[in-house]
Amino acid sequence: MSNVEKAVSCFNEGFSCSQSVLSAYAGQFGLDRETALRLAGGFGGGMGRMGEVCGALTGAFMVIGLKYGSAESGESDSKIRTYELVYEAAERFRARNGCMRCRDLLGIDIHNPEEREQAREQGVFSTKCPGFVRDAAEIIEELLKVDIF
Repeated sequence: MSNVEKAVSCFNEGFSCSQSVLSAYAGQFGLDRETALRLAGGFGGGMGRMGEVCGALTGAFMVIGLKYGSAESGESDSKIRTYELVYEAAERFRARNGCMRCRDLLGIDIHNPEEREQAREQGVFSTKCPGFVRDAAEIIEELLKVDIF
């Protein structure tokens, strides 16, 4: 199973969008699945259901950090390049979906319990979110092929 399919499958198991994307790639970078799921746990729903940046995309940002991020203080080539790749991932996601904010992607305020329940009843999360997870994972597949050093 490809990492893209792993991410979508994880989401369909009931994990959040951010958990799904990060956990699909974590093993490649020495991070176990359980730790990845815990780490990404607060980023779903546009960061704790605040409806901000899509959790699938923040999961992708974390994968970029795992591969290209710097573990040294100060400005470094890897830090600069990581920021460039995060920006590129965001732009590619925005090109595919028109925006990158969860509340705009879903058309609801998921922080509001009534709107969130209405969205569940209408199947918003099961019809829209798997596509966002797939998009973020496909973008990561493209960006992981980038040779930056």
